[in-house]
Amino acid sequence: MAEIITLPKMSDTMTEGVIVRWTVKIGDSVKSGDIIAEVETDKATMDMEVYSKGQILHLIASEGQAIPVDAPIAVVGQPGEDFQALLSGAATASSNNNATTSQSSSSNPVEVAPAPIVSTTSSPVSDSNSRVLASPLAKKIAAEKGINLNGIQGTGENGRIVKKDLENAPAASPSTNSIAAPVSQAVIGQESFTEVPVSQMRKTIAARLGESKFTAPHFYLTVEINMDKATVAREQMNAISDVKISMNDIVVKAAAASLRKHPNINSSWLDTKIRYNHHIHIGVAMAVEDGLLVPVVRFADNKSLSQISTEVKAYGAKAKEKKLQPQDWAGNTFTISNLGMFGIDEFTAIINPPDACILAVGTVKDAVGVVNGEIKPVKTMKVTLSCDHRVVDGAMGAAFLQTLKSYLEEPVKLLV
Repeated sequence: MAEIITLPKMSDTMTEGVIVRWTVKIGDSVKSGDIIAEVETDKATMDMEVYSKGQILHLIASEGQAIPVDAPIAVVGQPGEDFQALLSGAATASSNNNATTSQSSSSNPVEVAPAPIVSTTSSPVSDSNSRVLASPLAKKIAAEKGINLNGIQGTGENGRIVKKDLENAPAASPSTNSIAAPVSQAVIGQESFTEVPVSQMRKTIAARLGESKFTAPHFYLTVEINMDKATVAREQMNAISDVKISMNDIVVKAAAASLRKHPNINSSWLDTKIRYNHHIHIGVAMAVEDGLLVPVVRFADNKSLSQISTEVKAYGAKAKEKKLQPQDWAGNTFTISNLGMFGIDEFTAIINPPDACILAVGTVKDAVGVVNGEIKPVKTMKVTLSCDHRVVDGAMGAAFLQTLKSYLEEPVKLLV
């Protein structure tokens, strides 16, 4: 009997997904456990398994299309089986659900993100591409890279151009006709813009951080740390270690050791109760193309600097390739966000739920300071602790920062 396959919830915060690529086509035989599609969730691009046995009779969702969780995307059944009645029933149920949702939310209308719109006056490639049979994702990539879809042979259903067809496609050469000639010394410009749908990851970032910022009462504590000894210690370790230690690895280790002494910081607000975590799982914020991911270094206080460095590097590689799995980013009790590698002196970060605090780390820079009564060149770093005032008070946060400062200014303490 034919069966409709729906889009499963592939992460705890997922509300919809994008079919990046079908790995099957109509007529293919499948069995339970087979991969039928690559789906972009709010966290990563993940493989979707099918739990039915039979033949792919129909693909409902197109590549590049955003699909709500539990919406129908494909039909599996026996060869030659009539599935039209099944599709009609699914469409009727979907229509009824939409009507109910519309009535219940009429006072809070939700704006639907539009399809990519590119100014045709300044982007002739996009104008021609709009008349080509291609997935929305393919059109978006073509608009960003200046690829002309005319002449590209699509491998999707009915010759539809999909993402993989653009991997080796050459970018269009800039046209000299698009450059406006000066007229009577007047400055001539051309207004143009590009609009693209919000990615699943960016939607989730917006929702979670918006909720955190406007729900948790934030306050901020900043301290400047002398990093002379930490810099020397790092150089000495890297001279003998096979695993190269970064300054961020040292900050992670120092923060973990400090949390052991200040368990009030390693906590969460749970509305009717406060959770004080006895384990220390530190989330390390990482920038990726579509936004921000926070993989978790578990039991960071019990790990060596080499172990922390190896784990963070592995997470970084997986994050760039969108291969992080739900277990990689779950369970954080404290988070560190480091923008020092981008030359940022100091900043404030938004708390990453369910944590009560997040540490924002700036760059290590040369400065002039007073050491033992003498003015000398020193290396300094500023860190800012964002705290949820429902859980953490100013004195608690200040005590944590003083302990962190002592570890970083005397890194030998991390060894005992």
